[in-house]
This record gives sequence, C-alpha cells and structure tokens, in this order.
Amino acid sequence: MDTPIYLAYDYPLLSAFWTMLWFFLWILWFILLFRIIADIFRDHSMGGWGKAGWLAFVIFLPFLGVLVYVIARGKEMGHREVEHAVKKQEAFDAYVRETAGGGARPSHADELSRLSELRNRGDITEEEFRKAKDIVLNDDRPAAPADTGGTTPRP
Repeated sequence: MDTPIYLAYDYPLLSAFWTMLWFFLWILWFILLFRIIADIFRDHSMGGWGKAGWLAFVIFLPFLGVLVYVIARGKEMGHREVEHAVKKQEAFDAYVRETAGGGARPSHADELSRLSELRNRGDITEEEFRKAKDIVLNDDRPAAPADTGGTTPRP
C-alpha cells in the first residue's frame, strides 16, 4: 500500500519551460506556414503552375518546402507584405477621409494652398503646379465651405 501518489506538482520546472518552448515554436511554425501559403496566392508575378508547384512542395514536404521558399523568395515575400500593408493603410485612410469628410470636396483656396506648399517644398515642378492650378480653377463642382479659422459666432 505504499504506492507513490503522483500529483500535478511532480512535473519539473525545466520540463515545463521546454514544453512551453516547443508549444510556442509549433505556433510560430504554423504562423510561418500560413503566411507562406498566403504569399504564394498573393504573388501576381507567379503563374498558376508555379503557385501549384510551390503549394504542393510546402504542403507535402513542409519543413523543406518552407525552408526553400524562405531562402528562394524571402526577400520578395517581404516586399509583397509591405506592399499589402501599404494598400490596406491607404484603403483605411481613404475610408476615414470619406466617412469623416461627408463626401464634400475641399475648397478651391484649400487646394491651391496645398499645391503651393507642394511647389515650395520642391515636390512638384512649376509646370506641374500650373497644370494642377488650371484643373482646380476650371472645376465647377461644388466645394465644401472654406474654414473661417474660428471666426464663426458662438451660440
């Protein structure tokens, strides 16, 4: 009747750390695997057969496939990831501008001052400034009222 009773605290601390390490490595592995699969489908320069080949390689020989993919296409993968993030940010910014602005355009004065700032910074040339100014001045769509700078009377 002297059989040992194994309780939950019989698991050594170092073994618990190793278990957590392996658990998180597996999570990172699956994250990397799914990011590579998403990158295969995101790449517009690769044809259908190339995508099918890489996908089969990554699925049937996952460790070797992921290693070879990261070595062969890792740099482009990073560029595509940055490009995707920039497009998402631009779409979000456009949505916020559209939602917050209520669909109204800035006034001609605001557009001309922005163009003037771009010209003064050297971002656009004098010829580009003149062309853009002509477009702004010849546009007959209604603009939003100009900001009066806080001169509106208070209630």
